[in-house]
Amino acid sequence: MAVKERVGLVVSDKMQKTVVVAVENRSPHPKYAKIVVRTRRYKAHDEENKCKEGDRVRIRETRPLSRTKRWEVIEILDSPTAAIAATTTTTGE
Repeated sequence: MAVKERVGLVVSDKMQKTVVVAVENRSPHPKYAKIVVRTRRYKAHDEENKCKEGDRVRIRETRPLSRTKRWEVIEILDSPTAAIAATTTTTGE
């Protein structure tokens, strides 16, 4: 069985070593063929507490770590907070 991976946006990082990741699924409606966006929220394990709200991350399915946590953060793909920090240091403000 293949390991499931998803890419989503961190919507909450208020818990210790846990983030909530929202994953969007865009699919056409079976009858009306309009693209419908369904959002699913997963709790993912973040061992070093590196993820911040607004980060784009890749998560992987793992064994159950708690009652609701069955995913782990593999990598941070895009971080808007790091991009803002990089632009302020280069401009010298």
